Amino acid sequence: MKLTKTFKSFFESEKAGGLLLLFATLLSLGLANSSIQTDYIQFWNTEIGHHSITHWINDGLMAIFFLLIGLELEREIYKGELSSMKNAALPIFGALGGMIVPAGLFLLLNFGTTTQNGAGIPMATDIAFAIGVLSLLGNRVPTSLKIFLTALAVMDDLGAIIVIAVFYTKTIAFINLGIALSVFGLLLILNRMRVRNLIPYLIGGVFMWYFMLNSGIHATITGVLLAFAIPFGDGSKSTASYTLQHFLHKPVAFFILPLFAIANTCIAINLDWSEGLSHSNSLGILLGLVIGKPLGIGIFCLLGVSLGLCVLPKDLKWGNIIGAGMLGGIGFTMSIFITLLAFDNAEVITNSKIAILIASFVAGTMGFVWLKFSLKQK
Repeated sequence: MKLTKTFKSFFESEKAGGLLLLFATLLSLGLANSSIQTDYIQFWNTEIGHHSITHWINDGLMAIFFLLIGLELEREIYKGELSSMKNAALPIFGALGGMIVPAGLFLLLNFGTTTQNGAGIPMATDIAFAIGVLSLLGNRVPTSLKIFLTALAVMDDLGAIIVIAVFYTKTIAFINLGIALSVFGLLLILNRMRVRNLIPYLIGGVFMWYFMLNSGIHATITGVLLAFAIPFGDGSKSTASYTLQHFLHKPVAFFILPLFAIANTCIAINLDWSEGLSHSNSLGILLGLVIGKPLGIGIFCLLGVSLGLCVLPKDLKWGNIIGAGMLGGIGFTMSIFITLLAFDNAEVITNSKIAILIASFVAGTMGFVWLKFSLKQK
């Protein structure tokens, strides 16, 4: 099986982006626990226009990240691995298991408590980190495993978007929501009228983001809606969708996501930080990402194949699927993002972030070691 140029470009971009994310995280943690700790943390809390710098990154720049996710998802649905039900079925089953089982394990420990709202945290997979770790294994990784993990992570992102929209919307300002959706409808009309110039869509996207921000629904959802309003056409290099997707890859991978990582991992780790890991919330995150992800992905894929609803690629073994499931436990970006939506308590947020970092490190290490020994050297 040969990789298409678009997929190969995407894979290489996420590979480099994952390594940069790791560096940004370590740098931020180091500075947050150095002699400049107070000034460093205060900088990210500096208010600009009634919102902190971190808030602008999370609600503003991350909308661009979700725009890219939407464009990639659209391409996968129309022309990529999700365009064929035969190819899409296995990662779809895996993604479902990788969301349901971790959330179930989290709720097993947190149902009925003040932290039950965090069930969405261990459902997420960080595509950049997961592919970054997989890339360290070099040419021993079968093409079908790269495609499976990427499609799985894309479906996972879709699931996270739905979870954010449905479960993390507290109050709705219907007038603002109506205006935002009206702008979206107008952009869809422009699409149907075959308006191919990107400028009207980008201007409309800014207005849609503003009213969505003030509607109560998280503003980053705007990015996904805008992606599906932008003309896809035949998906060729000359189309608006391809042009924007290609343009956004590097700014997102090398600026927006590292900036998000730096701003959201400036965590002052106290001497008693390990005590927070014994809380049911932290245990739920650790259990969900490290155990729930590979268990859910493996069981649901096996179920799908056993029922004849999907097929395991010939060059893959079940051990490879389990290894990919372990890498799926690298939550990081999306897990931290959902944490910020789920909780208001600063201590709970800090404990959750520490649990996410530890779980992602353990899951990534386990996945790397497992696949290193289960994949034959070419």
